[in-house]
Amino acid sequence: MRTYKPSRKNYNKPPLRTNEAKKADALDSTSTHKLQKLLAQKGLGSRREMEALITSGRVSINGKKAVLGNRVGVKDRVQIDKRVIRFDFSERLPRVLLYHKPEGEIVSRHDPEGRPTVFDKLPHLKSSKWIAIGRLDFNTSGLLIFTTDGLLANRLMHPRFEVEREYAVRILGELTAEHINRLTNGIQLEDGIANFNQLTAQGGEGANRWYRVVLKEGKNREVRRMFEALGITVSRLMRTRFGPVNLPARIKRGQWLELDEKKIRRLLTLLN
Repeated sequence: MRTYKPSRKNYNKPPLRTNEAKKADALDSTSTHKLQKLLAQKGLGSRREMEALITSGRVSINGKKAVLGNRVGVKDRVQIDKRVIRFDFSERLPRVLLYHKPEGEIVSRHDPEGRPTVFDKLPHLKSSKWIAIGRLDFNTSGLLIFTTDGLLANRLMHPRFEVEREYAVRILGELTAEHINRLTNGIQLEDGIANFNQLTAQGGEGANRWYRVVLKEGKNREVRRMFEALGITVSRLMRTRFGPVNLPARIKRGQWLELDEKKIRRLLTLLN
């Protein structure tokens, strides 16, 4: 059987490009995108943080100071201080990672007290950084979502979107009807009124009782402070859901799971 060998004449000749491919290249070279949006998608921070960075004068385009409203394309050179920022203008999905936070870790990159941080457990990124979607305090366990896309993080965290957070709460004692009424209608905290959108009993043994609570805010230690305002001690607190994302049972404490392309696309569709 004869094997095919390309002729010398065509050996180094590139393949013919279709009209559609040529049009796509032309579009890529002329299309522009908002600077703050690209920086946020790069995982350098939230969109608001990137707007503040631009306003501070630390960002430049082609050697000139950038201002809010600037747009950039593939031929533009963007820098933050002296660091060149490279963008991929092709359609790429953000990375999304689920982490089962154990008690005894903080959601911060650095801690003056030297306590373990959740970021120590995450896979290393070369050209971007993991953004934590929401926080959990030192003594709270459960679901943490991380992404490389600042816009996705903002979509899940910003108060105007009212994304639900669900927790399993173990308390000492049992809630009375009055307790439930106050917790669902509103508790006055230092930083405003807070309430649970849902509160249901989940049983328990001995002096401990479990409850499932759902709220649409992310104030600091909000769940604990609501119970404490009624003189009730929370002995264990675990986040089980954030928006449309549930904590998978197969992720053990201290372990993470990265979502595949299909699940990321489904998440983005649910949030649109």
